[in-house]
Amino acid sequence: MLNIYLAGEIHTDWRNEIISLCKNKNMNLNFLSPVTDHDASDNCGIEILGHEQEQFWKDHKGAKINAIRTRKAIVDSDIVIVKFGEKYKQWNAAFDAGFAAANNKSLIIIHSKEHQHALKEIDAAALAVVSENNQVVEILNYVVNGKLKNS
Repeated sequence: MLNIYLAGEIHTDWRNEIISLCKNKNMNLNFLSPVTDHDASDNCGIEILGHEQEQFWKDHKGAKINAIRTRKAIVDSDIVIVKFGEKYKQWNAAFDAGFAAANNKSLIIIHSKEHQHALKEIDAAALAVVSENNQVVEILNYVVNGKLKNS
């Protein structure tokens, strides 16, 4: 069973779509992800370690606690999929992609054509760059089952 880490934007349902499509193809995969509850992710540091007066320290505490989960999941993964969404600049997604590449993980990047230039260095580290979730599923199906969509 392969471990797949789903990193990146948290404002759409892309993770559940990929998981569902993979289940429909009977792939034996284990999916890992960051905490996708935005408020929980942002506030875990102050909820656990105490209130902060300054936003910097609130964010600092939360980022470190989230990094414990993220680093462990990426290290335990065979494949890391990173989605860059349309609305926000996802610096955390770029960092996750870099951490995965530094840990020699197979990397699949999802983004629109309009982000090609901005993400060219990340794309260069990836083994596949796609624009659609179904392309990710077809890559995983090929990797797991050795089959193409129409075979």
